[in-house]
Amino acid sequence: PYLPGSDSEAFKGLGVILGLMLSLGGSGVVSQAMSGLVLMYSRALRRGDYVRIDETEGEVISLGMLATKIRTSKREEITIPNAVVLGTSTKNYSRLAGREGVILHTTITIGYDEPWRRVHEALIAAADLTEGLRKEPRPFVNQTGLSDFYVEYQLNAHLESPHKRLPALAALHANIQDTFNEAGITIVSPHYVADPELELPAGQ
Repeated sequence: PYLPGSDSEAFKGLGVILGLMLSLGGSGVVSQAMSGLVLMYSRALRRGDYVRIDETEGEVISLGMLATKIRTSKREEITIPNAVVLGTSTKNYSRLAGREGVILHTTITIGYDEPWRRVHEALIAAADLTEGLRKEPRPFVNQTGLSDFYVEYQLNAHLESPHKRLPALAALHANIQDTFNEAGITIVSPHYVADPELELPAGQ
């Protein structure tokens, strides 16, 4: 009432608009804060956990009231609003690692002409060569599909540390290629038939 023009219709309309803006903005902040409290007291995440939230994978470095901060393997710091964390699926690789370690897995496809026992042996050999994977419990292979042109093999091995998941997976893929090349086993895909013949220059 002490402001000039407070009795005018324009002033009253502006007051309504400002009040609505504060209400909407405040509801968003309250929603983020409530999500943060749920995450903290449910202990879904803790600082130091290695997690995957939607497409972001890395270590939880901060769990605040409004947002969660993730540090990726590329040293990127990503801030995710707590409401987004609570509303999407979260994989926690650290929580159930325990003594045996979390399982790292990858899938390849091999043609039916290769004996499945040879494929199993090559996959296990690749896992044994990979740094960051445990020798005990032993790696194991599941045949997850019998498709029209190939068999799907899933290699499973126990990680020593969840924080080394991506480097171990990259090393495992390289070792799989090496062991399969040494064994003469071709990794196929649905449209793979054979390598094209190279046209050599004249005289070679």
